[in-house]
Amino acid sequence: MRFFRSARWILMTLLLCLVPASSYAGVFISVGFAPPVLPVYVQPVCPEPGLMWTPGYWAYDYNAGDYYWVPGAWVPAPYAGALWTPPYWGWEGGVYVWHAGYWGPHVGYYGGVNYGFGYMGVGFAGGMWRGGVFAYNSAVMHVGVGGGWGNRVYVDRTIVERNTIVNNNHVAFSGGPGGINHPPTGEERAAMNEHHLAPTSFQTQHANAAMHDHNSYSKFNGGHPQNAAVSRPLGAESHAAPSFNNRGATAGNNHMGATQSLGSQSHSANQNQYHSAPQNQYHPAPQNQPRNESRPAPQQRNESHPQPQHESKEHGKSR
Repeated sequence: MRFFRSARWILMTLLLCLVPASSYAGVFISVGFAPPVLPVYVQPVCPEPGLMWTPGYWAYDYNAGDYYWVPGAWVPAPYAGALWTPPYWGWEGGVYVWHAGYWGPHVGYYGGVNYGFGYMGVGFAGGMWRGGVFAYNSAVMHVGVGGGWGNRVYVDRTIVERNTIVNNNHVAFSGGPGGINHPPTGEERAAMNEHHLAPTSFQTQHANAAMHDHNSYSKFNGGHPQNAAVSRPLGAESHAAPSFNNRGATAGNNHMGATQSLGSQSHSANQNQYHSAPQNQYHPAPQNQPRNESRPAPQQRNESHPQPQHESKEHGKSR
């Protein structure tokens, strides 16, 4: 018994060495069964210019032994030029490992998981920064109408088609049985190694509120959360832009955006964690029965490029 316990610790230590530093923040979270499928929901209208969409995701609470849904929300960027890389679950070493989201000058790897609304699996197709002003691609983003938007709205369906990974089964994890099969691109790898900011304190509070709402847990909602997204934007938190190289000084072909440097202050993604697990503590994988065993083979990048639906903003419609 002692031998197997030691072997497990050695395996997890080696696994930690393989996970990029930007993907975790002092807490190694692994779960023995897959997260539920991603719910289909309508993106709330962006209430005002300058807000960034952060898609909803399944987080995990060890005390409850269950996944809970953190609703999608509009969030002010922590600095001009910041883009959000969503968190994701990846199959590694026989368990599902959590990779935290972060802010940075470019969108990094998020497992190829198609969250919709611009996060189609590769990069970000929902908009770009233009000289300190964020412009929205209304082909996939649900923005308001009327005054105040000016040149903040444009339509580009080509980038949506080019960066969409078909995920008709709404799988919420990368790799493993039935998971998304998308290795990181060169641009995604480069973005993973840049300086990042952790989620803002308002994002942390938002996730903690979901953790304390029993209706958010899959055992209560059957994998179909009632509040998949919130319409009220989260609070603003200002930071100086992290220092970064000049790669992609203008918007690249993934619309990862240009960043204006607002100072030399750097914030590590190892700050401000938004999970229930305590800091710097290893958690072994719960030995629950795996879910979704009947899922079909991983979906590959769609080469036929189905046209996104502009009129319908449902999460599943843009897949």
